[in-house]
Order: sequence, then structure tokens, then C-alpha cells
Amino acid sequence: MSSSEGQFRFDLSGGHLALDFANTVSDRPTENRKERLPDFASFLAFGEQTGVLPASAAKGLSTKAGKGSVEAQRAWQNAIRLREALFAIFSAVAERRPINLGAMELLNATLLKSAPHGHIVSSGGRFRWEWIGQESDCEAVLWSVARGAAELLTSEELSRLRICASEKCAWLFLDTTKNHRRRWCDMKTCGNRVKAQRHYQRVRAS
Repeated sequence: MSSSEGQFRFDLSGGHLALDFANTVSDRPTENRKERLPDFASFLAFGEQTGVLPASAAKGLSTKAGKGSVEAQRAWQNAIRLREALFAIFSAVAERRPINLGAMELLNATLLKSAPHGHIVSSGGRFRWEWIGQESDCEAVLWSVARGAAELLTSEELSRLRICASEKCAWLFLDTTKNHRRRWCDMKTCGNRVKAQRHYQRVRAS
């Protein structure tokens, strides 16, 4: 574990890379909104924890950022913009609202920027994506996030997209339950919190 990953841990309950990235804000609809990507180091840590950025690449980029890299600051700002665009897109899908065209344009622009770095390679009789230049480009994590978002938007899995039923949360997730009736991003947190609140209200009303 690198030092950057050790400082940050992310809840990956979304069930998909693009959704986990969109969920790097806690309590989004409230006044107590918490930013989980406060700087470039946390952005790298997300890439490491999710496995889309090799530790060696993260270490090199962290060193680069430590020297006051303008590129690193710009990459972090672009990461926040893409995250907000992804939340706008996926929350609209989940709630059956019109899709924000500006958000789609930003996603497509990120896909276009990442395209030259993506290559298909063969290994052990199987094929996989490989990214070229991750160790030198501060936006490398966004390549996988954007491609993942595009794949989800064009897959049958999109029908399983949900948004947490808690009014204080708004995290996105894929409902993989058999009956497709999952309502909470995590039953241990939002589910229990809402149930406790409802119980308290019933007690007060009795």
C-alpha cells in the first residue's frame, strides 16, 4: 500500500467503478456534504484502491504532484468536473429524468482524450484493455472511469441502476438482488438510519 492510498479509504458499495467515483461525496443533498476527493492525493488513492492505477504509477505521479505540479492540480479539477457530470447523468437515469447534455459532452470529451492511451492486448489466450502512459499522465485514473461509465451506459446492467432511498445520501448503486428491490446503498448505514428515524417518529406519534 502506498502512502497516498493509506491516507484515504473509499466505500465501494456502488458495484461499478463509475458509480463508486460518482459516490465520492457523502451526504450530497445536505448542508453537511462531505468531499471525499479533497485533493490530488485522494484522487490517486481512489485509483489505487479500485485497481485502475498501478502502485508504481501512483507513486511517480504523487512525487510529481509534490513538486507543485500545475498539471496535477488541473487533473484534480477535471476529476471533480467529471464526477459531477457522471452523477448528473446516472442520477437522471435512475430517476428517469432528462439527461443533461453538458454532462454528456464532458463525458464524451474525456473519452476522446483517453482514446489514444487505450490498447487491446492478448495474454494467455484472452484479451484485455491496457493503458499506455499511466505513469506520466495525471489524469490516468479518469481513463478507466470514463470508459467504465460509457460501458455501463450502453449495457443491459443500466436497468439495475438505483439511487439510495435515503434523502440524505443520493449514492448510486447497481441492484444485483434477485428480486431487484434493494433501496439503500448500504443497509448497515443508510438502511438502518432511515429505519431508526421512522421508529423514532412512530414512538413520538404514539
